[in-house]
Amino acid sequence: MFHELSVLAGTLKKTFDGTKTSSLQRIINAAPLYCFSTVLICYTHTKQEGTQKSPLSIVTALVDKIGLWEQHIHPDLDIKFTGNVSWVGKTSMEVKMHMLQLLNGVYCPVLDATFVMVARDPENKRPAFVNPLILETPEEENIFKEGELNKVRRIDSSRASLLKMAPTADERNIIHNLFLNTLDSRTVSFRSRLLPPNSMWMEDTKLKSLEICHPQERNIFNRIFGGFLMRKAYELGWACAYSYGNIRPYVVAVDDIMFQKPVEIGSLLLLSSQVCYTEKNYIQVRVHSEVYDPDTRVHHTTNVFHFTFMLDKVIPDVVPKTYGGE
Repeated sequence: MFHELSVLAGTLKKTFDGTKTSSLQRIINAAPLYCFSTVLICYTHTKQEGTQKSPLSIVTALVDKIGLWEQHIHPDLDIKFTGNVSWVGKTSMEVKMHMLQLLNGVYCPVLDATFVMVARDPENKRPAFVNPLILETPEEENIFKEGELNKVRRIDSSRASLLKMAPTADERNIIHNLFLNTLDSRTVSFRSRLLPPNSMWMEDTKLKSLEICHPQERNIFNRIFGGFLMRKAYELGWACAYSYGNIRPYVVAVDDIMFQKPVEIGSLLLLSSQVCYTEKNYIQVRVHSEVYDPDTRVHHTTNVFHFTFMLDKVIPDVVPKTYGGE
């Protein structure tokens, strides 16, 4: 299943001309296009025989991964999205989306994305069963097996969270070595910390922003659209990486966007970004999204985003100063 989006060329030209932001940022600005395609694929899969449309509601549970294969997207060439359901559980579906651009008469891959969608009964809002997949070829069986492995990986990652389990022996050694490397060798105190050469404290890499969630950004469920949250988180993460490296960053991957709670219209959305890992010319930025209720003064986490950027030069190492940073 695919949708020709040649009409997108004019939109891309308007948003690309004269800008220094990266290609993925402009594509995330057009997030409704591929999110719509993903949801449409799911509705097609869950449609019942003899009915014109699916009786279920489809919501995004997770954006598992977005990989960008081309740094430059041409604003005057046609773009095509293809996608398919790659794995089905009882109430959830994994959908693979691919973005291609016409270059020299051939559609070349630009971006790949993996979504996890969940079916809901629109009347009681509870999980609803979805149609199983019929695997007819060895290729389809391999795709389904890959989806099953992705599910197991997601479960294992959730169980291995540091919020639930202590660090492993190897992780504890890494943490201890990081701590020792920041001690002042001229003293015998654990409180005397020194920043290693060509490094920056992790706590000094933070950037924050606040968004007021207006009705213009709502989805069909009258909640704030997930694409809007992705765009705002990406913009802050990109700015954080730019500020850290002092040179324009290029995104290479987006991982593990978990939609933990919906964001209501009128919410105060607080976004906090921080460089959490560096290696040579790569930066990983974590963006934490939360809703603040001024009446109760309570914060609720809605999303956590992970962005990986590449720069055209080797950058300083980021060094944690606290156990939380490590």
